[in-house]
Amino acid sequence: MTPHSEHPNQALNAASVTQRRTWLPSMIWLIPLIAALVGIALVARILLERGPEIVLNFKTAEGLEAGKTTVKYKNVQIGMVKSLRLASDRSNVQVTIQLNKDAEAFTAQDTRYWVVRPRLDTSGISGLGTLLSGAYIGADAGVDATRATQFTGHEVRPSVTSDASGQQYLMRANNIGSLDVGSPVYYRRIKVGQVVAYELDDDGRGVTLRVFVNTPYAKFVGTNTRFWHASGLDMQINSSGLTLRTQSLATILLGGIAFGAPEEEMGPVAPENTAFTLAGDESFAMKQADGTAQNVVLFFDQSLRGLSPGAPVDFRGVVIGEVKSIGAQFDRDERAFRMPVMVQIYPDRLRRQGAESQKDSTAKQQELTKFLIGKGLRAQLRTGNFLTGQLYVAIDFFPNLTTANVDLHKLPLELPTVPSSLNELQSQVQDIAGKINKLPLEKMAANLLTTMATLDKTLSGAEQLMQTLKNDVSPEITAVMKEARKTIRSAQQTLAQDSPLQQDMRQTLQELTRAAGSIRVLTDYLERHPDALLRGKPEDPK
Repeated sequence: MTPHSEHPNQALNAASVTQRRTWLPSMIWLIPLIAALVGIALVARILLERGPEIVLNFKTAEGLEAGKTTVKYKNVQIGMVKSLRLASDRSNVQVTIQLNKDAEAFTAQDTRYWVVRPRLDTSGISGLGTLLSGAYIGADAGVDATRATQFTGHEVRPSVTSDASGQQYLMRANNIGSLDVGSPVYYRRIKVGQVVAYELDDDGRGVTLRVFVNTPYAKFVGTNTRFWHASGLDMQINSSGLTLRTQSLATILLGGIAFGAPEEEMGPVAPENTAFTLAGDESFAMKQADGTAQNVVLFFDQSLRGLSPGAPVDFRGVVIGEVKSIGAQFDRDERAFRMPVMVQIYPDRLRRQGAESQKDSTAKQQELTKFLIGKGLRAQLRTGNFLTGQLYVAIDFFPNLTTANVDLHKLPLELPTVPSSLNELQSQVQDIAGKINKLPLEKMAANLLTTMATLDKTLSGAEQLMQTLKNDVSPEITAVMKEARKTIRSAQQTLAQDSPLQQDMRQTLQELTRAAGSIRVLTDYLERHPDALLRGKPEDPK
């Protein structure tokens, strides 16, 4: 058997297969490798774009959800709510916010955050867009260089944000009235700003408000500018009648503040944070400076119904003061009640009318006051409005009055008073009514009834007498009347102009007239020749 004739399996076993080795991985591993690289890139990008993390403290987490609620500035998202948790003392909710990388400026210490929800307040309706999209957190970037990670969230949007341009001013007021944060500020009935804050004074006697006026209108706020309440309906019913003022329809519902300058003299532009007095109404704000007030007390012996504090005190139509208080006082010496009325009088209001502006000394003022009281200067209550019954104090001169003794050194000065005309009329009516009440009306009525009964009997007797006269005496009276008519007719005939008696009387009167003429001639002759009574009348020479 030759070598070439070996068994075939042996030849196959003798042959070996050599595989080619390579260091490249299998293609199947490329997919997870690429996915891992993409994940690492995304994580790196997230880590690189992640901004600072802050915590906001809110009273409630209403409308907020982790991973859904966004943080926006000018409607641009700058962060996301990461988590919500209750504070350890359960006083608030801590909201963790993850800000974007480009929102590092919102970690300034004076940055403000608030929740935007649908809201109706004094500034109007806001947050209607959140009805569909849900609530979000609004932000107002601060400018402080100090950074912070803890912030207190606000319940409402601040009235003035950092991007607003204008000036703030302080208002001192007795009370806040119907004002609130967001209440409008008006100039010539144009909205130029709003109320941004208010607080009670430390002593509790007033309120300090902070108002913001926008830049285009801040130049109209001068040192002589006056501010006043323009809230709701400014309605006054006093002795002058009914007065109604309002700035706009919004102020009727929400209230507001208005400002202006008396006689358009606003003065230099007021710097920011200038303090002003907030007056109750426009008329009080625009009043001129009254100078020093003088307290005067008035005692009235009549009812003060209709007189209230604030009622005017005028002198012949010029308001020179106002009533400060009214009361009742018992005089032990007189054993009677007196009604004191304290008023404030401003003498400078009379000096403005052309009188000397130089103030007199105390001695001269007392001398002038004594002279005026001696001339009849008195105070009187008068009705200013018959519809409302409002009273006011009138100071005027009443001549022909007895001299009043006044202590000019007593403070406050007591000015004599006179009763009102209506009160005098009422007193007279009461006196007349009192006198009538004193009359014995019941006795007089009884006597009158007795007299009427007696008169009735007398009339009945007279009626019977007349009937008797008619039956018995009437024929004789008729005959007498006939004879009387004949006598009158004869007298008429006798006195007629063409009757013989009238002619005889005319002749007799003519003879008497001639005799009287002869007597007059004789009397004249005897006056010229009295000796004719002794010698007789001389004969006429021939």
